[in-house]
Amino acid sequence: MSRNSTILKKVLFIFFIFSMTYSFAQNSIYGKVLDSINNRPINFVRITSKSNKQLSLQTDDNGNFVLENTTVFPSELKIQKKGFETRFYPIKENLTDTLIIKLLPNDVVITEVVVTARRREETAQQVPIPINVISGKKAEETGAFNVNRLKELVPSVQFYSSTPRNTSLNIRGLGSTFGLTNDGLDPGVGFYVDGVYYARPAATTLDFVDIERIEVLRGPQGTLFGKNTTAGTFNVTTKQPSFTTGGTAEISYGNYGFIQAKTSVTGAITDKFANRFSASGTHRDGTIYNSRTNQDLNDINSIAIRDQLLYKPNDNLKFILTGDYNRLRANGYAQVIAGVVTTKRAAYRQFGNIISDLGYTLPKIDPFNRTVDTDTPWKAEQDMGGISLNTEYNLGKGKIVSTSAWRFWNWNPSNDRDFTGLSALAKSQAPSKHQQWSQEIRWSGNFNEKISGIFGVFGIWQRLRADKNGQIEEAGKDQWRFSLNSTDPVVVNRWKTPGLLEGYGIKSYPSLNSFSGAVFGQLDWSFTEKLSLLPGVRINYDKKEIDFKRITYGGLEITETTQNGQALTTIKNSVYSNQEFNASIDDTNFSGQMTLAFKPTKNYNFFGTFSTGFKPVGLNLGGLPTENGRVMTELAVVKPERILHYEIGLKSQPLKNLIFNLTVYNSDIKDYQIQVQAESLQLNRGYLANAEKVQVRGIETDISYSFSNLYFYSNLAYTEAIYKKFTNAPPALEDTGGPNYVDISGGVLPGVSKWAGSTGGEFNFSGKLFDYTGDYFFALDSYYRSTFSSSPTPSQFLNIPGYALFNSRFGFRVKKGVTTYLWVRNILDKDYFEQLLPGAGNAGHYAAVLGDSRTYGVTVKFNF
Repeated sequence: MSRNSTILKKVLFIFFIFSMTYSFAQNSIYGKVLDSINNRPINFVRITSKSNKQLSLQTDDNGNFVLENTTVFPSELKIQKKGFETRFYPIKENLTDTLIIKLLPNDVVITEVVVTARRREETAQQVPIPINVISGKKAEETGAFNVNRLKELVPSVQFYSSTPRNTSLNIRGLGSTFGLTNDGLDPGVGFYVDGVYYARPAATTLDFVDIERIEVLRGPQGTLFGKNTTAGTFNVTTKQPSFTTGGTAEISYGNYGFIQAKTSVTGAITDKFANRFSASGTHRDGTIYNSRTNQDLNDINSIAIRDQLLYKPNDNLKFILTGDYNRLRANGYAQVIAGVVTTKRAAYRQFGNIISDLGYTLPKIDPFNRTVDTDTPWKAEQDMGGISLNTEYNLGKGKIVSTSAWRFWNWNPSNDRDFTGLSALAKSQAPSKHQQWSQEIRWSGNFNEKISGIFGVFGIWQRLRADKNGQIEEAGKDQWRFSLNSTDPVVVNRWKTPGLLEGYGIKSYPSLNSFSGAVFGQLDWSFTEKLSLLPGVRINYDKKEIDFKRITYGGLEITETTQNGQALTTIKNSVYSNQEFNASIDDTNFSGQMTLAFKPTKNYNFFGTFSTGFKPVGLNLGGLPTENGRVMTELAVVKPERILHYEIGLKSQPLKNLIFNLTVYNSDIKDYQIQVQAESLQLNRGYLANAEKVQVRGIETDISYSFSNLYFYSNLAYTEAIYKKFTNAPPALEDTGGPNYVDISGGVLPGVSKWAGSTGGEFNFSGKLFDYTGDYFFALDSYYRSTFSSSPTPSQFLNIPGYALFNSRFGFRVKKGVTTYLWVRNILDKDYFEQLLPGAGNAGHYAAVLGDSRTYGVTVKFNF
């Protein structure tokens, strides 16, 4: 080979190497990620690509990133950072300029956060489910530290709580029975915290602790979640342990002696272990004054602690062991007399004549004077907590998640259920102890490029018992006049017998053992990039066993066998009597759903859903009605609810900064489970029954708009909820004394406003406070709901007028350092009712759960 040939080959080789190097250099992509509000760089942003599975990197401290020597050119980058929206950014191969990618914070665009509604990470706008997402920061700053306040941001949610035990959480008017809780019934709205199902409705009264986000899914979700949910799901995700040291400390002060302190600390223990500890405590003085005891009622005294231990041996496996404890001690949940109605009973049984004969004068009926004169202590003592283990294992194209949990709930109350200064119903308290064990195992992932899905199995075991001393209903010295059922002087004198009913009561010992197991799954089958079919199925098995025993005690001891003695015994038995029964039932149900999703462009997502659902069979666990002295045991079992649900929706982003979502739905329910209030004192807590047919339908819109330093949102819900057929309903309060059962077909369901909406916004601008650079912000939120019924049977008196609330906050916010702001809730000091409740025995008077008056304060938070 000639020397010239050798030199030529070397030149060509060098040219080839140079050309390849140049070619690779041309394939490098340079970019920068900025906060779109203040144009500051965002560090540690995760950047991945669907087309190139090997591509994974993070931005540096200045928000810069470089995709070097890219051999497989990505068509789209996925940009992710906690606390910010997730963006999918398309790129071209001939790109020469530096990419500038801007992200909006989650507390500005709550609809664009990454959610796990379908048990995998995706943006809310891509999920073919009506969903509201509230970031933890949004919840904190708006003062929505529990579900009752969160409902002001999600108008499709209804929440009522006369005590933690007697709590109803509904979505679109469905979920839990309205009024007093019966432990033999399952809720229809699932409440999950980090994948753990909380079975007791009292859990929804707890303060949120260290929350990342709250997802509110509307409509049946039985093919996605472990426990069956017929109305929707609250999916709460807390902040997880991090190997990067950090934390927060927060304290708030306000009127009514309000003090709330929160703290959270996280960091690495070793290179494989990390921990997160969170705690909160809330105190507020009472808002209702008891003139008899010279004491403030309805105070708040609660603490909550939570510890999470993360073990991550490798990138494909992690374990999180969590323990939490919540404690409530309150002179709380007092209700005030709101009105008196004339019933259909005889004149001597009208409330005014009853209290007149007892020499009692009812204080002026002015509920918003916030004063009572009750003689029985109001007390709410609650302890709740548990341990859970979450295991996540990345396997192939999917992930296996196991959630094991044990939880407990201890409840010790005291209430004055006659709502007056008389000693009529002297004691009404239902101390309870509940334990649950649950296990869920599910797989979610991709089968191929067109089919993904989720499949799981779930089981929950529950055990509920009364306190060792039983659940107590006890009459006082004045109860004889409320229960008197004759004007015959001889009979009246017998009722007046000294000590006959004083201290006479019942101790109930309800016992519940239940098991619920399920297999569930849902596919997402993409025929094309624009059209997907999502079928889902659920098989559920429920078994429940109850024992109920009620024994009388106290009152005048009657030993004589004379006619008078027998008559006195009959009187006592008419007020309270012994009762004992047991029941056992199991039931298997099948349900499913079919969703068709169509995305003509990336900014429009249409979907239609047909689903069937059910709420498991129920058992009456508060006593049964009697007929001619016979316990009506045929009412022990309550049929399961069965639901046919139709829904069509649109999720859209017609403009870059505008999101508009629309949902239209219809739910037909057969054998609707309802709690009815009986006029008998023996069933003070009511009993469960079935309404033949119920229909709920409505329209919901969600709008959000962001531009530069301005953010605006508006959510509106129209709901029509009626009894299509309920021919055997109890009478309304004013009809007590008439027919025992009435036809209320066409009447409205309790607790549902036809119109409800929330609107608000935030304006912010960059600035400095002392040595900190951050954002000044001003925000205003409003919540409105129209008139709604507060009685299972529609009543002309137990209707709550519509009302509007306005809340505001102003302050200075930083990502690290000190954030401080002033806040005002119920700015206009609006007087409003949350619930109206008839007095025990339906004597004619009724009481109210009052909404909070204006509150204000300051919050200081330190992030490190």
